[in-house]
Amino acid sequence: MVNEPFGPLKLLVLQPTSLCNLDCRYCYLPDRTRRLQMDASLLDRIFDRVLESPFASGPFSLLWHAGEPLLRPPSFYDQATARLHEALRRHGWPQDAVSQVVQTNATVLNDAWAACLIRNRIDVGVSLDGPAWLHDRERRSRSGAGSHAAALHGVECLQRHGIPFSVIAVVTEASLDHADALFEFFRSIGAEEVGLNMEEREGVNLRSSLELQEGGAPAAQQHLERRYIRFLERLWDRNQAAGRPLAIREFADVMQLALSGERIGRNDLNHPFAIVNVDHQGRFSTFDPELLGVDTPHGSWVLGHVSDTSLEDSSRNERFQRQWQAVQQGVEQCRLQCGHFGLCGGGACSNKVWENGTAASAETQACRYRIKLASEVVLQRMERELELC
Repeated sequence: MVNEPFGPLKLLVLQPTSLCNLDCRYCYLPDRTRRLQMDASLLDRIFDRVLESPFASGPFSLLWHAGEPLLRPPSFYDQATARLHEALRRHGWPQDAVSQVVQTNATVLNDAWAACLIRNRIDVGVSLDGPAWLHDRERRSRSGAGSHAAALHGVECLQRHGIPFSVIAVVTEASLDHADALFEFFRSIGAEEVGLNMEEREGVNLRSSLELQEGGAPAAQQHLERRYIRFLERLWDRNQAAGRPLAIREFADVMQLALSGERIGRNDLNHPFAIVNVDHQGRFSTFDPELLGVDTPHGSWVLGHVSDTSLEDSSRNERFQRQWQAVQQGVEQCRLQCGHFGLCGGGACSNKVWENGTAASAETQACRYRIKLASEVVLQRMERELELC
């Protein structure tokens, strides 16, 4: 194993509230029905802990996530931005060193929110699974009502104010036969980028519709994977034929590596303090954000609280050392066993924990979908198109 310095920090994930106004079937968060909120005064301590850390050495992104962030009022983000700028000043950082992003279901977006996003320079990611008949299968309110109409109203608000946005779509088994409908829908709303998140088994979502159920025949999983491959192939073909109007994250990432000849030696999800996650209480972790605030087979991934523990001190405690040993073992297994390692850098430890029971493991079904099958589709399609030139 190669020992490398921890960091640098690329992403700070903050949970302004655990509450969500939706009850999506595949959500991993256990407290999404509870109004647990981050106090704005806690932000000063969070920003100080991050900016004083040796792991923060250059520009990074601040992502408001985990719950529905826009259930806090615009005034919270006005305060947060002011506190961030003051913290940057205290620590001698440039005022533009941190870029803010909010991941929202868009259902409460209105003109007041648009003004808040603009004045605080907060970029927007929208969670949207496709046309209404597909989106509303999974993304419903607790009363059972679909959320698509409200989400589209929010998207129209962004468009009206000239606010660019990206989209994250969760792909479930129900999506696999509808690549054409998804392509047409995402092209129609003008998203800057579309990311395809495969439904995963994690947190309180104990089963993914893309996974073979226990006791099921292996042929059933192979059939699901063939459908997924056809889904990606059709999405690629439609996008190419239309002149690539959609920037599809999964395609773009593989294409960039293929065309540059570069390979990944590690990724931020398994490298310490490349990502720091802080929940509404001020508890923090590193590695995958999905591991913070949920019970795992081997206990909590929380490293400390910002009130009494620095990031640097947490990197020396026993819990972190156990985590890091397991993560390194898993990455090394991937390096030795997997021909796709250079496209991935050793996988996501949250998927390993939830699927295999430990981060000290290699292949997961999530990595087969996200990396292995997706990269094979992209590389085969690229080779075919080069032959036609």
